[in-house]
Amino acid sequence: MKSLENNFSRKSSPAKSARMVETIYGCKWSLTVYQLLESGINRPGEMVRNVEGLSTKVLNACLKKNVDFGIVERIAYNEIPPRVEYKVTPFGKKFTRILDDLEKLQDEITCDI
Repeated sequence: MKSLENNFSRKSSPAKSARMVETIYGCKWSLTVYQLLESGINRPGEMVRNVEGLSTKVLNACLKKNVDFGIVERIAYNEIPPRVEYKVTPFGKKFTRILDDLEKLQDEITCDI
């Protein structure tokens, strides 16, 4: 009888995307920021005014993480006073769909318990 050979190599988790998901979920404001951007609120001051408990310092750190990952794009206008807006990138749209799927999966797990 022939011995079965294992032609599969060990599969490891996708390190960069796993770190990205952990970081975004670790920032309790990222999902709120995506909601704000989706609703047309794209200026930091406006975001802070629309979300109780969100400070400018925390928002800036959250936005920086999202910009660094390529999920959100920062647009600075050469105006006085300075104006900055944020928008979700095409990659960010794909990423937020994955987050939506994770939320649906969590809902299914919660319903099964």
